[in-house]
Amino acid sequence: MGSKNKLKRFRENETFANVIQPTREDVLTNFTHCGKWHSFFKNNNPIILELGCGKGEYTIALAKKYPNKNFIGIDIKGARFWRGAKTAIEENIQNVAFIRSQVELIDALFAKNEVDEIWITFPDPQIKYKRTKHRLTNTVFLKKYHQILKENGVVNLKTDSEFMHGYTLGLLHGEGHEILNANHDVYKNEGSPEEVTATQTFYENQYLKASKPITFIQFRLNY
Repeated sequence: MGSKNKLKRFRENETFANVIQPTREDVLTNFTHCGKWHSFFKNNNPIILELGCGKGEYTIALAKKYPNKNFIGIDIKGARFWRGAKTAIEENIQNVAFIRSQVELIDALFAKNEVDEIWITFPDPQIKYKRTKHRLTNTVFLKKYHQILKENGVVNLKTDSEFMHGYTLGLLHGEGHEILNANHDVYKNEGSPEEVTATQTFYENQYLKASKPITFIQFRLNY
């Protein structure tokens, strides 16, 4: 994407009511919406997050499928989720928001027990050992998710990375968390929730064309 297009999208994001772009300092000191997301959506419906949402395909698809739930996509790259935010406005999808922020700040973006469900869709597996701290399913991140999730809240991981799938399963087993569903190839093996196969992201389509299996894990955290 050219720099002019990026700048255009950044400017347009600033005009969207469904886009929140706080500074890091804002988030860490006193983030306005933390603990008040139901007021933002003007309802008490469940809140579901998509972390590293990219273009926001999952956020938008789930919002259409479940109009009685609120969906928030989080990504540091605003030029990417611009597409999802714009689609929500064009199609008058009221139960969608996007936050431009690092996922590592998630426990400052949301209050304890404020979130019902989390989706992690095709994250960077960060395969090198020195990148372990950046994996979105490492112990540090899992503890942050546990803090903001309600008691029976669940986390969904959908990935094309066999490494990420295996790493996460091993960590969940080792720490004694509850694995609700584990599928090594969602398009060949039955048993995954409908929304796992009903929505395909831009990158997922590329992986499927390359004959890469798509994996899925749904789990509940026990700390």
